[in-house]
Amino acid sequence: MAHHALSSQESYNPNHLLDILLGKMQLKNDAALSRMLEVAPPVISKIRHHRLPVGASLLIRMHEVTGMSIRDLRDLMGDRRTKYRLSDAQGRPKPEEKAAAAAAAAQQQQNAAQNNEATPSTSGNYAH
Repeated sequence: MAHHALSSQESYNPNHLLDILLGKMQLKNDAALSRMLEVAPPVISKIRHHRLPVGASLLIRMHEVTGMSIRDLRDLMGDRRTKYRLSDAQGRPKPEEKAAAAAAAAQQQQNAAQNNEATPSTSGNYAH
């Protein structure tokens, strides 16, 4: 399975973070940790085996449960990045969503144009 980009950093070690959380919360194993963080047990396993990065939502959950800062949590796993770059594909609508949105916008413009034609103009003759 492909490793994510962060795993290429030599200092990246999510196991250290998970082990610290186990100790801090006095938990016996990863199953207990997954329950505490409200994630499925395979998520913790995938993180331990470098098949899944520790995502933003999980970091936030760790922060909520432990009270530790996000910066401290990131430091514990060796994530020293100061800037984040999203891929071009992230946040971009899928082609079929884009086509549907364009069709909806065109329909909305057409409806607005028809409403303007049907509404009589009030900028006409006034009796003074």
